Amino acid sequence: MFTTTRSILEEARRKRYAVAAFNVYSMETVQAAVAVSERLRQPVIIALGERYFDTVDVEAFSAFVKVIAEKAGIPVALHLDHAYEKQSIIRAIRCGFGSVMYDGSKYPLEENIRRTKEMVEIAHMAGVSVEAEIGSLARGAFSDEEEGSGALTDPDSARAFVQETGVDFLAAAIGTVHGMYTGEPNIDIPLLGRIRQAVDVPLVLHGGSGTPDDKIRDSIANGICKINVNTEVSMAAVAYLKTIGESDKLPHLSNVMADMQAAMEQSMEKFVKLFSGL
Repeated sequence: MFTTTRSILEEARRKRYAVAAFNVYSMETVQAAVAVSERLRQPVIIALGERYFDTVDVEAFSAFVKVIAEKAGIPVALHLDHAYEKQSIIRAIRCGFGSVMYDGSKYPLEENIRRTKEMVEIAHMAGVSVEAEIGSLARGAFSDEEEGSGALTDPDSARAFVQETGVDFLAAAIGTVHGMYTGEPNIDIPLLGRIRQAVDVPLVLHGGSGTPDDKIRDSIANGICKINVNTEVSMAAVAYLKTIGESDKLPHLSNVMADMQAAMEQSMEKFVKLFSGL
């Protein structure tokens, strides 16, 4: 069932669980995310980052996701992740994405508010929800995200940001990283609790990969409704492909793609179970 990110997150917020937003970049990643979620009877958010626009035909991708979603027996939403350009957001809206993330976190607060408010006005005219971010995640190992400052989200700034921009979801920076941690994770759960008290919109956690299970559970208990996952799934696929390169046999590409999808499904299943409390 093809639906909106808003409807999925409202349900998650009400029932106090989190939904996986899997970053995807191929047919196999989409199929893996939906297949796992359908087996576990959990909703899923398919997230395409702006950085993949050079390698993914956005219009064709959107049409493919909609077909897969309509065939699924669980709610599936399509989300634009980490967009920095207005034209990327407009393109996603025209393609039928149900939500978009505008990332103005590199700007000072007032400039972030100004730019985000403009994106919200554009998206809301089309009935599309907007996620935004204040604070900034640092980049860990094996990530293809841009380097962030690692600045944590200030609750008072979060309150002003949500009130002035009208965003629908807020990504809170509480110490997670994009990619894998290179040291001991330092996740500030008390800060998340203060952010939740400061704003009345669903909260999003970026950097699900490598985050300890207990910190994930604590984050969900303190208001996180959506958790982004990318790197661990990518690593599972690449690890499988590495075994192919080390083998003397040359398998058919169709079998390689099927087995790679199976490797990603195994990785994704762990996250869906953890986020939903299964």
